[in-house]
Amino acid sequence: MHPDTPRTRPQRIAQDTYLVPHLVPAGELGFVPVNSMVITGREPVVVDTGAPLHREQWLADVFGLVAPEDVKWIFVSHDDTDHVGNLREALDQCPSATLLTDFQTWQRLSVDFDMPLHRMRWLNPGESLDAGDRTLHAVLPPLFDSPATRGLVDGTSGVMWAADAFAAPAPGPVHEARDLPPGMFDASFVPFNSTANPWHGWLDPVAYGRHLDTLRQLPVEVVASCHGPVLRGELLDHAYAMTHAMAGAPVVPAPGQPLLDAILAAALGSAAATAR
Repeated sequence: MHPDTPRTRPQRIAQDTYLVPHLVPAGELGFVPVNSMVITGREPVVVDTGAPLHREQWLADVFGLVAPEDVKWIFVSHDDTDHVGNLREALDQCPSATLLTDFQTWQRLSVDFDMPLHRMRWLNPGESLDAGDRTLHAVLPPLFDSPATRGLVDGTSGVMWAADAFAAPAPGPVHEARDLPPGMFDASFVPFNSTANPWHGWLDPVAYGRHLDTLRQLPVEVVASCHGPVLRGELLDHAYAMTHAMAGAPVVPAPGQPLLDAILAAALGSAAATAR
């Protein structure tokens, strides 16, 4: 980890529900969140397993909320490294846990390690799971950068895990959208979400609006995601509106060689200053 990265700690965001936040430096933008979540109900659920970069802290944070032997379910939204970065460790340390995944994620991860088929349950969008004192529903999030992606809605707490949707940087360990500096969320929303989901430029706004309306009608009061702040109330409505406005809109170009040159120059300059 970069030495200037602030320490983050789990945040209670709803009944029996904790955000497990981590940060990655993003230059002038501040920091990019890399979050996961824990549901501490009768059958505790780990929701995504973070990035390898944060492994030691991630394990300490998660198992500070729930004992490894008590974890009953490990839900991974898709196969990207920042969502399954500590999956092997979680499976090893949680002997009673069943992995909630799907065919696409299993197929993709199987080329990397021997996925334990006998410890899996495949859960597709539209399907539900009885987790003891709550029902968990798999959904297709508003935005996604992998065909394997599923979000998760907790019918008891009213929390949705939106995977990679609603991404936005933070100035530091600020985890609620309402606590961000004025204008920061709006200014970064389209660039962050467009570069990760360039297919939005091909969307029909009416058809896409129907998908968003289906999600908005769910009994959800809080939305957490891997790379964005926690959204509630009017800010959640606003995020949906900005997402809908991206349908058919021009795609924001991803950063290119000039940014790489600037990063390398800054790194070389810092190394030279340290050597003096």
